[in-house]
Amino acid sequence: MLSRIEELSLIARCIATDNRDAFGQLVVEYEEGLRRFLYNLTGCDASLTDDIAQETFLKAYLSIRSFRGISRFKTWLYRIAYNEFITYRRKYGQEYAADELTTIDEPQHSPAAGTEISVDLQTAINSLPDTERTIVLLFYMEDLPIKKVSQITGCPEGTVKSYLNRARTRLGELLNQ
Repeated sequence: MLSRIEELSLIARCIATDNRDAFGQLVVEYEEGLRRFLYNLTGCDASLTDDIAQETFLKAYLSIRSFRGISRFKTWLYRIAYNEFITYRRKYGQEYAADELTTIDEPQHSPAAGTEISVDLQTAINSLPDTERTIVLLFYMEDLPIKKVSQITGCPEGTVKSYLNRARTRLGELLNQ
């Protein structure tokens, strides 16, 4: 994991000299976690995950000069990814709605392989509304604190806590059926 200083150094090199190798190091550092987050957010659609991840990294590279350094680069990157997911959902409607997913065939080499999520839990998570699913994935899967989840989703911290509580209740009900 990159330290804050290493991260800021790479970002400074990207901004000052348009250093693509420095940005590449940032991609390598955050790609796996970002893809795992998107894979679960998209209901295990590997193709859509790839599309959104690619668009996220492209937008991050093109707008790196707007990164203020108030939050970590990871938080900023996940915010871009979340916005890209929301933009996709608005553009294409509910084509990939979680409640349309009846079974999940998780490939051996998927971004989520090894995350130890059972099919039942994954199906239950996919049945949550987008905002709740996003918050659950960021908090539990990506192990981000409430403050970071709030920054990524744009929801106040109290709202994030409410969504987590509501999601835990729903997941418990779904898994106990």
